[in-house]
Amino acid sequence: MISYFGLNKLEDTMFDKLFQAQQKAQEIKARLDNISVSGEAEGGKVRVIATANKEIKEVSISDELFAEGDKEQIEDLLMVALNKALAQAENVSQTEMAAASQDMLSGLGGLGNLFGK
Repeated sequence: MISYFGLNKLEDTMFDKLFQAQQKAQEIKARLDNISVSGEAEGGKVRVIATANKEIKEVSISDELFAEGDKEQIEDLLMVALNKALAQAENVSQTEMAAASQDMLSGLGGLGNLFGK
């Protein structure tokens, strides 16, 4: 194939970077699967544990709260705990993605040289 203004080199570099980005995304997903986050309500009477990938792993409701038998209260507290756990998972995920993006962007610094800049 004829190289015209270094485009083959650019294409190769872009494909390499895309492949690296895909690998990095898989690494992040695997890492997020192993990070636990939690949300609580009513002083820990309702507790939710999830992964940073927002997969709920455990829900616990205290016997005391269950004995009170107020279904609406339990449902409300469960929503609070779930939302706290999911918000925490989102924060962890965003932090991991920001770090990965920063790494990837710093690795693209050499692309400008392909056009003589």
